[in-house]
This record gives sequence, structure tokens and C-alpha cells, in this order.
Amino acid sequence: MQRFILSRKNQITLISAILIAFGFFARFVLDNSTIFNGSLIIASIFGVAPIAIQAYQALKVKVVSIDVLVTIAVTGALIIQNYEESAIVTFLFLFGSFLEQRTLNKTRSAIKELTEMAPETALKQMDNGEFEEVEVDDVEEDDILLVKTGAKVPVDGTVLSGDGHINEASITGESVPVSKSKGSEVFAGTILENGTIQIRADRVGEDTTFGRIIELVEEAQDSKSEAERFIDRFSKYYTPAVLILGFIVWLFSKDIELAITILVLGCPGALVIGVPVSNVAGIGNGARNGVLLKGSEVINDFSRVDTVVFDKTGTLTVGNPEVAEQEFYGANIEEALGFLASVERESDHPLAKAVLQHIGDTTISTVEKTEVVKGGGIIAQVNGHRVAVGNVALMKKENIPLNGTVQKDVERFERNGNSLVLTAVDGELKVLMGIRDKIRPGVKEDLQKLKKLGVKNLVVLSGDNQGTVDLVARELGLTEAHGHMLPEDKSAYIGKMQAKGQIVAFVGDGVNDSPSLALANIGIAMGSGTDVAIETSDVVLMNSDFSRLPHALGLTKSTARNMKQNILIAVGVVLVLLASLLFSEWMNMSIGMLVHEASILVVILNGMRLLRYRLR
Repeated sequence: MQRFILSRKNQITLISAILIAFGFFARFVLDNSTIFNGSLIIASIFGVAPIAIQAYQALKVKVVSIDVLVTIAVTGALIIQNYEESAIVTFLFLFGSFLEQRTLNKTRSAIKELTEMAPETALKQMDNGEFEEVEVDDVEEDDILLVKTGAKVPVDGTVLSGDGHINEASITGESVPVSKSKGSEVFAGTILENGTIQIRADRVGEDTTFGRIIELVEEAQDSKSEAERFIDRFSKYYTPAVLILGFIVWLFSKDIELAITILVLGCPGALVIGVPVSNVAGIGNGARNGVLLKGSEVINDFSRVDTVVFDKTGTLTVGNPEVAEQEFYGANIEEALGFLASVERESDHPLAKAVLQHIGDTTISTVEKTEVVKGGGIIAQVNGHRVAVGNVALMKKENIPLNGTVQKDVERFERNGNSLVLTAVDGELKVLMGIRDKIRPGVKEDLQKLKKLGVKNLVVLSGDNQGTVDLVARELGLTEAHGHMLPEDKSAYIGKMQAKGQIVAFVGDGVNDSPSLALANIGIAMGSGTDVAIETSDVVLMNSDFSRLPHALGLTKSTARNMKQNILIAVGVVLVLLASLLFSEWMNMSIGMLVHEASILVVILNGMRLLRYRLR
């Protein structure tokens, strides 16, 4: 029975409204007080039923909820035969609950939209070579899929053949179509606007970028911030306090109506709903604009950030470096380049990819006894030769002699902003390569926006050489720049800044960034970075779109401000209502409940403004 009544709350609200309207019609048009009182009594009983059930369920778990206050107030009004008050109070409470739920559903529309965007079917290549439509859950990794014009990409994958333009708004927030051809990466939930492509499934189901977005946003919207936890604790003690206050007022004044009215006016509904609706709307806005905020706590911390620390490669720069300069020393250079290519094939580092691309076709040899030197490079045995590939520090560790000419070349390469890759074979330096990365387009303007949003310090910490890091810092107008930083050095430096009272956000994309992402007050991962970096972070910028960072910071500041506004509105309304009750003649239970429900609607609408937030 309880479940049946609660499932019919909206219908009960409508019936109460009709009964109240009919009662007032009978009183003012038919001049029949019996029908008037009868209608209002029935409306009160109908209306208080779901409220009383919710109050009972709350008391069963030892929680004195708002429903308890309203149930006692309505019961008291019926006892003192104030049927008009009891009927109107129950209707307004139920109607307020209806509006509250309806509006909250709108603020959660980001999740609904994302879920609806998820593809349900895919054209899968079968054993006979034909493509057949199957459920997307039946697609496995390495399956070959066909995507036609206007269709949604069903999984994360790589284009094998064909080309076209894909709308990636569901992933990046950008509506401008992106050109895709053989070798391009595509994401589930995006739409092929023209062309036809065949793709290989790389990630399926919940492992796709789209699946992870939905999962992360759902987790974030269900989490609670410190402000929400405080309000939960506050309500736990506040509601019984209002009950005690009402009892004391009745004890001294013997005015039961005044005591009941205090119970109605003291309901903290707007306070309880104000902060969650701001958080949900803020997280929803972020999800629709390529920013994943992992929880309400993140919003509060991110809004207070005054220092942003960046890794360089793949964050401030494109992350696609190219060999810009090179020098050779001694004989057998072709052989040394073959050894270098053989060793670099063992690595997935961006610099290794740049070296391989630059060398091109060469003789590849078997690599044995590979040793990765943290922050230095790689040492390996290749065709019986000891080959060391890495930076200057590795060469010194290996006791490789660097003569005056080499040292001058190293200094010149560093001044030009190159990262250095040195190759030594059997203790003799053979190759010096200078590799440069391009700064991301628009990064300088985005950093200026961060400054306008109140960020005082912009710092770059990189494992690259100091010359390269200084060059990037000068070009972008950064506050500090530090090179030759190992992962533990970055973490230690962040710890020092925090010890000085700075609130630090760290932006990175690699496995080596994970310790810093975890240590910083706010860890921000580029969406195309490693799974470890994304899991460790608090904020994810989808598709590595750096321009989303100012939007994310501005959004969290607006959300934090919105929460404070809602708390102020809620507390202010309760204080005004109680003051009006004690010091004026016009305040009564019905007016108080009307103002109370209006305040709930106001804080919800105020929170919903965040759904339309755009960085100015």
C-alpha cells in the first residue's frame, strides 16, 4: 500500500488541487460551508498520506526529516479544525516536490543525452565477408565494422579504409566535423557526417571513451561535496531543533496554531536541495562541453586553485615532436642509426617515434638485455654491441666521453629549444639528434584566460632540458620553468608549493605524471593520455582539448558561487519567515508554505543557470 501511494504522488497532488478548488467554489459561489470543509478535509487526508509515509520511513532509520515537520503541522491543523491551512499546506508541499523532481531531472539531462547518444547496433563483418547488423554488445575487439554516412560510430577504433568527416561533439564538445582517413582514431558515439569508413574495434562496451564518460559523470553526480555533507549533518540536527522550538512556543504561549506555523516555516527544504542542484548542473554542463569533473568535492577545490603546473610534452605542446637537427661523430654511422632504430622500436616514448620516423627504412637488429634507466634512456645489447640511447645524464653515467665539439653542439641544440637524444655504441658517441615539439595552437590565449580567472602562478615542470623548457616558458609567458625533472622531482616540487599554502592543479597526460596528478590538490588529465593518468586525475579534458581548461575553471568558480547563493537564499528565507511570524500580523501557515516552496523553486532555477554557462 505504501509503495502504491508513493507511486501516485502526482495524481494525489492533482486530486488535492481539484478538491481545494471545488471547496472554494462551494464557499464563495454556492455559499455552502459543509461542502467547503468536507472538500478541504478530504484534500488534507489525501495530501498528507504520502507525506506521512515518507515521514514514517525516515523515522524508521532514525532521521527526523522535513516530512515529519509537515505531517505534525498538518495533523495539528486538522485537530484545531483549520482545514483551509492543512489542505493548502499539503498541496503546496506535494506540488513543490513535483516541481523539484521535474527540475532535477532537467539538470540531469546531460546524462540522459549522453545515454541516448550511445549507439545500439553496428554493421559487423562476418566470416563470409558480408556486413550484418548486430547489437553493439556483440562486437568484440579486433572485429571489422562498417560505418555509413549519418551513422554513429559504435566503438572506439582505428580507420582501416575510407575517409569522411566525423562530428565529435559528444566527446569533445566541438561541433566542427573532424576529417578522418586511414589510421585515424575514432570514438564511440560520434557521428559520421559524410563518407563511408571501415574500422577495427579497439575498445568496446564500457571501455570506450564514451562509456567511460557516462560512467565518470554518473559517479560524479552521485558524489557529495563537503558543503553537501555539512548540510546533511545540519539538517539532521536542525529539524529536531525546530520541533523543540515549536513545542517550547506552545508550552509558553498555549497557541497551538503559532507552534504549528513555526514547524511549517522552519522547513529547510531550499537549504537541502540548493547545493546538490548546483553540483549536478555544473557537472552536467562540463560533460556536455568536453570536461569531466569527477565529483562535487572537485568543484570546491578546483574553484580555489591559484597555481597551475603543467607537464610540457603533450600538454603545452602538441606531443608530436620531430627531429629538427642532427650531428654525427666517427665512422659506421649507418650501422649506428640501425642500432638506434632497433632500440627505439622497443619504446613508445614520443621522442622514440620521432627518431624512427626521421631514420626511415634501415636494418633492424635483435635487441637483447634491455635496461630502462629512469629519467635517462635505454641501454641494450644489439648484435653484440652495447648501445646507450638517451640524454646527456645517461652518457655521463655510461662514462661516454663528450669532447669540446660535442659539448658546443649540445649547448647549441638546447639553446634552439631541442630535446636531446644521444646514441653511443661501445662507449663511443655516434649520433646527436635535436627534437622539437610544436606549441599547441591557442595555448597562449588560454593561459591568459586562466590568469583572468585568478590563477597567479603558471609553472612548467618537464623532464626535458632547461633550454627547451625556458624557450616554451618565454613564448607562453609562464611564471616558472624547470627542466631535467624526474617524476619524483615533480612531485617534490608540488609538495613544496603546497607547503607554502598554494592550491595547486597539475595538468599532465603520461604514466610518469600519475604521482603528480595524485599529489596535487586537483589533477587534470588530457583525455588522450594514458589510462593511469585519467584514473588518477580529478578532471579530464576530453580529446586533449586544452581550450577546455579555462572553461572548466570558470565553470567550477561559477558553481561554487552558485552554491553559496543558494545557501544564502535558503537561510535568508527561513529567517525572514520566522521574523515575520513573530513581529507581524500578516504571516500565517499557508503564506509561509507558499514562500517556502517558492524558495525551493528559486534555488533550483538558480542552479539550472549553470547548464547554460559559457566562459566569457
